[in-house]
Amino acid sequence: MRIMLPQEILQHCYGWTVNKMENNRYLTFALGKGRLADQTLKTFEQIGITCEEMKDKKTRRLIFVNEELKLRFFLAKGPDVPTYVEYGAADIGIVGKDTILEEARNIYEVLDLGFGKCRMCICGPKEAKELLQHHELIRVATKYPRIAKDYFYNKKHQTVEIIKLNGSIELAPIVGLSEVICDIVETGSTLRENGLDVLEEVCPLSARMVVNQVSMKMEHERINRLITDLKHVLQEGNV
Repeated sequence: MRIMLPQEILQHCYGWTVNKMENNRYLTFALGKGRLADQTLKTFEQIGITCEEMKDKKTRRLIFVNEELKLRFFLAKGPDVPTYVEYGAADIGIVGKDTILEEARNIYEVLDLGFGKCRMCICGPKEAKELLQHHELIRVATKYPRIAKDYFYNKKHQTVEIIKLNGSIELAPIVGLSEVICDIVETGSTLRENGLDVLEEVCPLSARMVVNQVSMKMEHERINRLITDLKHVLQEGNV
């Protein structure tokens, strides 16, 4: 059996070629699509990072490049961003904390960007609050089964049946599918309109920067400089 050299291991595991390991290699960003990407680009502009190509909403391009700064960007669905970062297809990702928790990938979370703030909550009709307090066996509908399981099993020590849904989670307790839901709450208006309340808060959420573990070592100086510059912007309250 042939023993792989270190550079071959990186190429096999992460899809990186030897040329990408040079100092002038592109630093690649995976951005969660939608408002998250828009806010990310606005924040990056405050530290001198721009990508004019991405402002064209009609473009069909998949990869956007800033040749001067040796940076590449691409848009991805939120749940895919940690996967791209873990496997080295992207050095850096911008994604919501909810996605980081749910995907549980082997990546470094390095910075809370402070925008996209909301909460992961347990919600339901008011009468369901008593079921939570007495640790009764209940059904929980959610798009986030890993987060829900961790909260109920490891923090509340309550046995529940978790039901994975993909659509309007608020519908579940209304039609009797579940007693409560575990879902993201921003303003709470949809809950109120459907007779539901926030019963417990699981955790606060916001946009986070994540980094590939190998990239953090190989591009330590560039990535740390980026983190430092962003921290200054956040401290000044310009985001």
